[in-house]
Amino acid sequence: MARKFDAGYYFSEGVHSIFTHGFMSFAAVCMIVACLLIMGSFTLVAVNLDKNLGDLENENQLAVYIDESYTEEKARSLEEEISQIPNVTNVTFVTKSEALKEFQEKRENVEMFQNLPEDVLRDRYYVHMNNIELIAQTKQDLENVPGVAKVFAAVDIAEGFVMMRNIATGVALVLVGILLVVSLFIIANTIKLATFYRREEIAIMKMCGATDGFIRWPFVVEGMALGLIGSLVAFFLQWGIYQLVAKNIVQSNGLSLMTMISYLSMIDVILPVFCGVGVIIGVGGSLIAIRKFLQV
Repeated sequence: MARKFDAGYYFSEGVHSIFTHGFMSFAAVCMIVACLLIMGSFTLVAVNLDKNLGDLENENQLAVYIDESYTEEKARSLEEEISQIPNVTNVTFVTKSEALKEFQEKRENVEMFQNLPEDVLRDRYYVHMNNIELIAQTKQDLENVPGVAKVFAAVDIAEGFVMMRNIATGVALVLVGILLVVSLFIIANTIKLATFYRREEIAIMKMCGATDGFIRWPFVVEGMALGLIGSLVAFFLQWGIYQLVAKNIVQSNGLSLMTMISYLSMIDVILPVFCGVGVIIGVGGSLIAIRKFLQV
């Protein structure tokens, strides 16, 4: 009964089994789709929050206002001390007149702001950070520098992004692990039910000398096919859901600070990951299911 590896035979048997047990195959695909959608959704949330946090790190700056009693020369002398503070990557000095000019340019249509005295604003430094998670500590370090009157920093916004990113990343990792195990269990039992109807056929093949590999390969092909079908369905459903959520975020005033990464720009990563995870779940479930029936 033993025979050489015959890819055509294994493929034919595997695909035939999918249609023979149509309802069970449909159930297996639905489970794969559901698991991938949940895992994919949380992972995409974590990726977008991480991207927004990175943008905030690159664009957000602390405004360090110098004591108004300091002359411009004395204010400039603080640059070296500020630059040496941990987490500070870039420091830009802005004089009172430059700050006033910038202020007026942004409000050129408001006449009352056009005739302000040159010394109405303070000399200041714009400070960029390396790690926004340390914004509170960096703000405190800057406030401790002699000559610094006040430090303006959007601490609450930054810490909110950090907290959301960490929670989403943690939840995504936990869910991916749990759902992967649950998916393997469910797929294994789903395929096991389908295999149950062929237990006598498998037993006869074993007694006639068929190798475990000869019996196992059609089930591996079946699991792989179910995994690929489920992953492709999940991929396109995820695309639609993602686009809908992105559209709502763009239209929402409350979430105007967030930007969404284009789904198209992530296809070269998402599609292989979905297909890979789908195949792992399908093949893994099949191997677990068939193992019991090979013990004859």
